[in-house]
This record gives sequence, C-alpha cells and structure tokens, in this order.
Amino acid sequence: MKTQSLTKQEIEMMIEQKVLELLGDPDNGLQLKEEFKKKINKRLKNLSDTVSHSEIMKKYASS
Repeated sequence: MKTQSLTKQEIEMMIEQKVLELLGDPDNGLQLKEEFKKKINKRLKNLSDTVSHSEIMKKYASS
C-alpha cells in the first residue's frame, strides 16, 4: 500500500491503531459506574429535546 494513495482519514486511523497497539487501550478492563449508565440512559430517552447541528447553523449563520 502506497502512502500517496491514502486519505488523511486513513492515515489518522493507521496512526491511531499503531498507538493503541504500542501503548494499549487505557480504558481496557474498566467498568462503567451505575451512576454514569443512568445518566446515559436518561440522555438517550430525552433525545427529542435535542437540536441538530444543521438547525443551529441555520439559526446562527443568518445572524
């Protein structure tokens, strides 16, 4: 594989994979706390309250 034909995203992915290979995943083996799980579940249930990025851009780009 020639690096000239790789996209920036592909190169970044390769670098990230190599760093993880060399250093390991710092989160490997960690458990999520129940309090954090509850917060995530609450946010997922309230997704209807969110505003999309495009809606925000429309609102503030015209200001």
